[in-house]
Amino acid sequence: MTSQERQTIATTEAPGAIGPYSQAVQIGNMLITSGQLGMDTKGVFPVSVEEQTQRSLLNVKAILESAGFTMNDVIKTTVFLQDMNDFQKVNEVYATFFTEPYPARSAVQVAKLPKGGLVEIEVIAVKA
Repeated sequence: MTSQERQTIATTEAPGAIGPYSQAVQIGNMLITSGQLGMDTKGVFPVSVEEQTQRSLLNVKAILESAGFTMNDVIKTTVFLQDMNDFQKVNEVYATFFTEPYPARSAVQVAKLPKGGLVEIEVIAVKA
């Protein structure tokens, strides 16, 4: 793939898109994922925010791996929380998926997430 070619990434190892968007798009050595809710491939959400965070990051990991990337290639994450009071709980799970040097990150509280989710995470990854 040349640096200008755009490729849609999709895997059955993560929930499919629930609208007119792709699980991820790759351009050259950069991959950008859509936000991944904390649900499994059958659309089932675990109850706790910790379990949803883990599921969200497992979905991100599956998408990355389907395109030949790893969690170590992630340079930026955005975490959307339904309740900022869950930040520490999310942070504890998040820390188990990344090692130093950690990716840059933003975390924001939103009024509502699709399908009643508690957390949604999107990433940008670059292969050096």
